[in-house]
Amino acid sequence: MNTFQAGRTYFTRSICDSEHIITVQVLSRTAKTIKAKTARGVQTFRISEYAGVEQVKPWGAYSMAPIVGADRVQA
Repeated sequence: MNTFQAGRTYFTRSICDSEHIITVQVLSRTAKTIKAKTARGVQTFRISEYAGVEQVKPWGAYSMAPIVGADRVQA
């Protein structure tokens, strides 16, 4: 399973604007949550899992919300 690791930065692209990249820099993690630095400051997110990949929703849960997966590590 792909998991979030402290010190790494993960990303996704906005569904409405493919040039807008949303990043989440993981500061620390527990079994169920991560504390991450985003454009909106330091936030805590609850981790979900889909198809063997941990995921978080940095902008909340709505129909077109961006989802950042642990398989998208920023180089």
